Amino acid sequence: MPIIRIRVENMKLIILDRDGVINQEREDFIKNPDEWIAFPESLEAIANLTQSGFKVVICTNQSGLGRGLYTIETLNNIHEKMLKVIKQAGGEITAIFFCPHKPNENCDCRKPKPGMIKEIFERFSIDDPETIMFVGDSLRDLEAIHNMGGIPVLVKTGNGKKTLAKGGIPKNTLIFDNLLAVSEYLINKDSKE
Repeated sequence: MPIIRIRVENMKLIILDRDGVINQEREDFIKNPDEWIAFPESLEAIANLTQSGFKVVICTNQSGLGRGLYTIETLNNIHEKMLKVIKQAGGEITAIFFCPHKPNENCDCRKPKPGMIKEIFERFSIDDPETIMFVGDSLRDLEAIHNMGGIPVLVKTGNGKKTLAKGGIPKNTLIFDNLLAVSEYLINKDSKE
């Protein structure tokens, strides 16, 4: 089945990790919809981005699938809850990309490898990767977009403070307290261009 390419002139797109950026992180994985708890400021941020014309895309490792901790049906239910809560806040998610593999499977889609980022760029006809931000809370998020020529953005929610303390992040990484601060920066920057 061919990939449908979406061509929108001057499309504004932002990529977000899920756990630790949009919702609370859990060391034992989010295994059902009840365990998915949004950061209220992230819901506001996604609403603001959506209403400012941004396409918001999620790019998330979900190795809990490969580990047998939950099924694809359960993951779909988690995402249905997430989409509903975001829509109620006035936001919209354009697409969700996820890697179901365990770390030892050596796939190309598991971050920090670039497979999902490449797929997003292809799906949305991104010819200018240096304008695309990927917001994450872990080094693997930052490396995935950095290696594709995009802009790594670290938030201090989730594992973000630990990631910052460990160091080794790409030099061009932008750092914010949370997704709301990212959205305010991006919307302000966009309004001046």
